[in-house]
Amino acid sequence: MRLLIRIERLRAVTGLLWSGWGRVRSLLPERAALAAMRHRPRQDLIAGLTVAVVALPLALGFGISSGLGAASGLATAVVAGAIAAVFGGSAVQVSGTSGAMTVVLMPIMSTHGATGVLTVGLLAGLLLIGLALARAGRYMALVPAPVVAGFTVGIACVIGLQQLPHALGVDARSSDKVAVMAWHALLDFLARPHWWAMTVTLVVAALLLVGASVRPSLPFSLVAVALATVVAELAGLPLARIGDLPAGLPAPSLDFLDPAAVPSLLAPAVAVAALAALESLLSASVSDGMTEGKRHDPDRELFGQGLANLVTPLFGGMPGTGAIVRTAINVRSGAQSRLAALSHAGILALIVYTAAGLVSRIPLAALAGVLLATSVRMVERDAVRAMFRSTRGDGVVLVLTAVATLMLDTVLAVILGLVVAGAMALRAMARNVSLDAEPLRHDLQPHHSEDEHALLAEHIVTYRLAGPLFFAAAHRFLRELSEVSDMSVVVVRMSRVTTIDASGALALGDAIGRLERRGVMVYVSGIPDGHHRPLEALGVIARLDRAGQVFATTTEAIAAARERLHSTGIVPRLAG
Repeated sequence: MRLLIRIERLRAVTGLLWSGWGRVRSLLPERAALAAMRHRPRQDLIAGLTVAVVALPLALGFGISSGLGAASGLATAVVAGAIAAVFGGSAVQVSGTSGAMTVVLMPIMSTHGATGVLTVGLLAGLLLIGLALARAGRYMALVPAPVVAGFTVGIACVIGLQQLPHALGVDARSSDKVAVMAWHALLDFLARPHWWAMTVTLVVAALLLVGASVRPSLPFSLVAVALATVVAELAGLPLARIGDLPAGLPAPSLDFLDPAAVPSLLAPAVAVAALAALESLLSASVSDGMTEGKRHDPDRELFGQGLANLVTPLFGGMPGTGAIVRTAINVRSGAQSRLAALSHAGILALIVYTAAGLVSRIPLAALAGVLLATSVRMVERDAVRAMFRSTRGDGVVLVLTAVATLMLDTVLAVILGLVVAGAMALRAMARNVSLDAEPLRHDLQPHHSEDEHALLAEHIVTYRLAGPLFFAAAHRFLRELSEVSDMSVVVVRMSRVTTIDASGALALGDAIGRLERRGVMVYVSGIPDGHHRPLEALGVIARLDRAGQVFATTTEAIAAARERLHSTGIVPRLAG
């Protein structure tokens, strides 16, 4: 007997392991996707080169803004960019550093230091892989557009404020509130103005914005940074530089990991994982809209981003995500397969190993100009205006999310936006619930006399309940139905009820009880399939069903009510 039990347990464990492996295998790259890299290699390599040129200053700038340094930003662009390109769910997605992630990492860096940020990245990678295994990718599409737009506006403002110290040529004061840091930078600048830094920042930003509007396919960011670096070197301008960079990536290491600090870093890791998932899937969705016949797999995308963030900290890189701007450039440059994003990472790696000395001479003010221009281009002004014109609620959610992103916390801002958007959606749904009295004549049999029609109409009223009967609308429904008076029978028609939850079912039961205590008989008709369960589980219609007061059609309910009124003598039988 024990042997049989052990065999059954072994079978169960084996089945579980096989099922788990099947799930992991479904997330691995398909052969067709990898084979596609051989179809148009020249076109993909050109696209990869174009994206690498754009990604270089962004990787440097976001790395510095996060507090980990330019080398960390480059490591993320190389390692995360390569791994996500192979294992991600989109053929044209480009991954690396992002402005939104930089904003989330700043307070973590301030509180826990570089080792805390690296540990958070590793934990976030594990969480993303767990989300992929749980098939959670499809649910990320449920985030309302005003929340995403508000979050983007808020992030753009934060990125812009982050650049003020470098743009004004002053030292950045440590603070977990970007507005406070920007204010101190402005005061320090007014005390000791540094006009060269401001001039370089404004010229670089203007060149990027004008160039992007005229020829968006050209890498104006690299051109502007190169010109600023050459001018600063030749003229000997007193500008702060990036500084020494290692010639290559460091050897992979887990020395930063402190198991004792993991519990205190779980909450930040959840925030980083949530942002990485949201931004990556949003970027992949944007790329879908720009390409024909290419659709991303959201669970594979989460898996690829999880692997990327799991490995990147080993090389000193910050957490990364799918990057909307670089992905869009990749698509516009003619990318056809994963080879484009993979070659972008390879080209950046080549720069890291061969041109670290040149990169170290780039002025911080020039990178500030690149990021200022990026923050301006992040905001889709037409989409924002359209949301303000659509409904007042969409505008409120957008503004609230943007302000919360700027003043509070990025993840808290998204949660707040989701809660407010959900509350407004529930309010709108609640308004769709209707309880309308309807004429009785259409529900009576045609052979009844006019006199009986009139007599029954004096004692029977039918109400059609339509829409979702749930907690947000239950109290209004209860009040309206309970106020019915001067009738012997109420027939509740439910064929147009779209959903019922426990609160709605209890409200219906309470209204029926109040009517019956006033001597009003209640009949129910047309309960849709699938809506019986909450009514039966809470005992709302069990008693009515036993008493023969629940029917499939309103005509049957009216006939039963008529017979009850005749049998009790409330309505005398008339000769037909």
